[in-house]
Amino acid sequence: MKIILASKSGVRKKILDQNNIESQVVGSNVNEDEVKVSLLAEGASPMLISKNLAELKANKVSSKTPDQIVLGADSVIDIGGELISKPKSRDEAFEILQKLNGKKHQLISSVCISKNGSMIWNYTDASTLTMKKLNLDEIKVYLKKVDDKNLYAYGVYQIEAGGKDLFSKIEGDEDSIMGLPVKKIKEYLSSLKC
Repeated sequence: MKIILASKSGVRKKILDQNNIESQVVGSNVNEDEVKVSLLAEGASPMLISKNLAELKANKVSSKTPDQIVLGADSVIDIGGELISKPKSRDEAFEILQKLNGKKHQLISSVCISKNGSMIWNYTDASTLTMKKLNLDEIKVYLKKVDDKNLYAYGVYQIEAGGKDLFSKIEGDEDSIMGLPVKKIKEYLSSLKC
């Protein structure tokens, strides 16, 4: 079974490839910032925002690709109910890491599978990460190691790269933390083949 991945995330594509899920990438071009602002104004939680964005991405691509299975995904950081998005600058990345420094937060990963423009399945997973207490120089050294493309595409830390070293404790599924709870996706896709 071949699916369409409604995400330009190289990490998500790699996770699917490693799990023998054949996929074609079709970006959704959803304006995530606009959607987040609107949902936050309505009092939506970070978890609800993540779910809505995953569904919106999947449905948008699915409505243009009849009879195809489309997978949309979204990940957000929740620190005490506050939504933290991907940084738009190095200064913003530094501020985010300062905010997370020495604290526990949740990384929420949502996935949605749509067909013919409508959601047919979704799943959300939350992992808890505790960041080490770092001094400002350690944060700067870490940020120097992350290139702009990855920083702006995937957020302030990449668990699959050197980001693991920022944490004293990681509780949750590593694939979910990287943006795709692939075990649950595989379970659902195999149920479709029955």
